[in-house]
Amino acid sequence: MKNYRFSVVIEKDRDGYFAFCPELQGCYTQGDTYEEALENVEDAISLHVKDILEAGEELPEVEFISLTSLEVAV
Repeated sequence: MKNYRFSVVIEKDRDGYFAFCPELQGCYTQGDTYEEALENVEDAISLHVKDILEAGEELPEVEFISLTSLEVAV
């Protein structure tokens, strides 16, 4: 078994938590708590990686991901 490292973003809104992996297109999930969202996104990433590897495709390699906030005047 090989270990892989991926970025995860978790956002909170009034309905709970939304989590996604920027490196894996379409890899997202949700949870009622932060911990549940984190556990769910780990499962989602694992399934995505297995599918990619079973298809004989290469995993995406991202050199840099930045998360910042930006104030926008409208």
